[in-house]
Amino acid sequence: MTRYEVIIYWSEEDKAFIAEVPELPGCAADGATYGVALANLEVISQEWIETAKELGRPIPEPKGRLVFA
Repeated sequence: MTRYEVIIYWSEEDKAFIAEVPELPGCAADGATYGVALANLEVISQEWIETAKELGRPIPEPKGRLVFA
């Protein structure tokens, strides 16, 4: 995954880990484990970027840091 900031947290409501890329609006995934949520996010973030390219939308530059929550 490109070097975007990643936030991962436990959602009691969803009973799952939620992983988000704040720089890519709406880009989030979940998983039963921290690792699964991160792996799912890698797929979703690539799809987010590919879709933005296809639609001619701007793709934010990554901040270049990884944050573990």
